[in-house]
Amino acid sequence: MPSPADVKPRLSHALCGADLRTIAEVAASGVASGALSAGGVLRLGLAGLAAVGRLPITLLESIGPGRGAATAPMKHPPVFILGHWRSGTTHLYNVLSKSGRFGYVSPIATGLPWDFVLLERFLGPLLRKSLPSGRYIDSIPVNPDSPQEDEIALANMQRLSFYHGLYLPKRIERELSEGLFFDGASPAQIARWQRCVRRFFNKLERTQPGPDGSGTTLLIKNPVYAARVKLLRETFPGAKFVHIQRDPYRVLPSMRNFYGVLFKQLGLGPATGVDIDEIVLGTYTRMMETLYRDTEGLPESECLHVRFEDFERAPLGTIGDIYSKLDLHGGDAGFKAARPAFERYLDSVKGYKKNRYAPDPDIARLVNDRWGAWVDRLGYERREPEAGSEVEPKSGTSAEPALT
Repeated sequence: MPSPADVKPRLSHALCGADLRTIAEVAASGVASGALSAGGVLRLGLAGLAAVGRLPITLLESIGPGRGAATAPMKHPPVFILGHWRSGTTHLYNVLSKSGRFGYVSPIATGLPWDFVLLERFLGPLLRKSLPSGRYIDSIPVNPDSPQEDEIALANMQRLSFYHGLYLPKRIERELSEGLFFDGASPAQIARWQRCVRRFFNKLERTQPGPDGSGTTLLIKNPVYAARVKLLRETFPGAKFVHIQRDPYRVLPSMRNFYGVLFKQLGLGPATGVDIDEIVLGTYTRMMETLYRDTEGLPESECLHVRFEDFERAPLGTIGDIYSKLDLHGGDAGFKAARPAFERYLDSVKGYKKNRYAPDPDIARLVNDRWGAWVDRLGYERREPEAGSEVEPKSGTSAEPALT
């Protein structure tokens, strides 16, 4: 896994798939707060030029494949994978996506949410060649059929997004508050977010008709949605949720690396003075409180909580349980039909070895002090600081990225 020092920012930026309004709003916030560096201004300028260049395609898509997508009901309610970052959401997403029955977010759709249908139709081979070799934060390869989370796409369509805190590190506390928990967001801003997510999901559903042509159920993975279950249930009636949890003593050190790498890769200004530990500790607590409050009383047929450690130890058993309890694609029959595909994928990642970690007493102290109640509630064993905890290595490759 790369350390922050090893990561070099690309000249192009994730906002190169955004619309002009979103880019202008990011620029205005960055200028007003002094959060933009000269390099950030250049990258925003390139993003603006990309938006202008795509404008004819964007307009054509809005009156063609995307017509009515912002308001039309979906044929099938989505299935959402929830979980704090670095808790196993990506591995679960990768396995479930192999069933052949789910639709999901492709890399091209992630980067170009406004016009991916037409651009992929006419420039697909060229766009696929331009994909990065791996994800920003780890060594997971990015292939044309690699399922992606939708948060970058939504950050390219409007301003309520966790990613805008990564783009403007100097404003991260405010951006996270607004973009993650919608603190201070106006009804108009929330309605805009809902229109954008409906538009994006409907286009994904329309372009992935499923094996029998009757439509596909979208499988959506996004850690942010752990704080939005109530809103998602209002926006997509009938939606189902899988929450995957992981040992908090593993989450904290991994999140230190997560922020360090993403600030370096995506920041449009310096991240000096940002207290990463405090951001992670506070965000985790609030996300978990919101998630369990919003899912309280929901039956397992609508929301299922699973442990990463159980999934890691017995992946097929966990997937079978998810299929059965959420009644996915016919429940047990659906799992039986998809099991060979799951087995092939799991066999393909068996060669990875987990990272070994050096003990860090500071991790155990922080987790015990700030997340101790969640360690207990989630059923993990508390660790004494003298025993240390695990920290992310500075370099090396292993299966660990594929599990998070």
